[in-house]
Amino acid sequence: MNITAIIDKLAEGIDLTAEEAAYGMAELMDGKLAPAVAGAFLLLLRVKGETPTELTAAVQSCLSRAVSVKGLPEGCIDIVGTGGDGKNSFNCSTVSALIVAGLGYKVCKHGNRAVSSTSGAADALESVGYPLGLDAEGVRRSMEKSGFAFCLAPNFHPGFRAIVPIRKQLGVRTLFNVLGPMINPARPDFLMMGVAKPAMLDSIAAVLARCGYRRALVLHGAGGYDEATTFGPVQARLVVNGEVHKADFDPAELGFIPPAGGEAALTVSTTEDARAAVRDLLHGQGAPAMRDMVALNVAAALHLLEPDESLKDCADRARRAVADAVALPVLQHFAEL
Repeated sequence: MNITAIIDKLAEGIDLTAEEAAYGMAELMDGKLAPAVAGAFLLLLRVKGETPTELTAAVQSCLSRAVSVKGLPEGCIDIVGTGGDGKNSFNCSTVSALIVAGLGYKVCKHGNRAVSSTSGAADALESVGYPLGLDAEGVRRSMEKSGFAFCLAPNFHPGFRAIVPIRKQLGVRTLFNVLGPMINPARPDFLMMGVAKPAMLDSIAAVLARCGYRRALVLHGAGGYDEATTFGPVQARLVVNGEVHKADFDPAELGFIPPAGGEAALTVSTTEDARAAVRDLLHGQGAPAMRDMVALNVAAALHLLEPDESLKDCADRARRAVADAVALPVLQHFAEL
């Protein structure tokens, strides 16, 4: 097996086998490919369209080279969006994750600074005092103290150093744009992952079905968002013990109505606006449209964790959690880390 044969196969539009995809990713992650070859490999995969088999090989390659995070309790969840929806909306997934932690669940997020938005998960957490430089032991200690932890991607994926300059030179989307949510080094049991395009739902769900999650939810929000929105029905796929099920739901049936201000009600135009929105929402304040969107996403996460509890009951509990600012005790622990 050699990379030249693999690139030739991709150029013909032929899908790679699991073994070929794993070999190509290993060569890429270990820095063994010349920049032109690495760029060709990534670009041809994109042009052909990455299959679940190829994406799964990429996930496994990244995780096998990641700095492992051990000692976390069972039942952890990550709540994350892929980004790339072009909406410049507030950081809903991070606020939702902190509120879920405030309700007593164990949350371990994985993410980075902003790439395609005004504020990434790391930027949002930094604005409320979370120390981004934690190593694996620091992450474990954070979980022990607060019930919440964050893995900053560059701290846990040293193999990415060889890939960052290639991605910058290419300047276009590659499979690494969607890998982030699936390569959490803590390997949580639960994952709620938003995607920017509905066409991604089935392929991402198929990957997650192969990755050992107890339960996972892939969703796409009405209006083209990578998070659930109140604009209309949410398209979703539920992964349970390796099986994929359609799991669409309608926010209107849970008592949510579309915001009068439309998409502008969810938009933040500057980094400081984005950070202020996060702080306001965590204090039970902020724009009503943003509070509703957070409550909707918290409800979906609660239902993923507690499948015997109805989604309507989860929505009612989520609204109260947002209004009661339940995440504030979690934030108070950050100063101790």
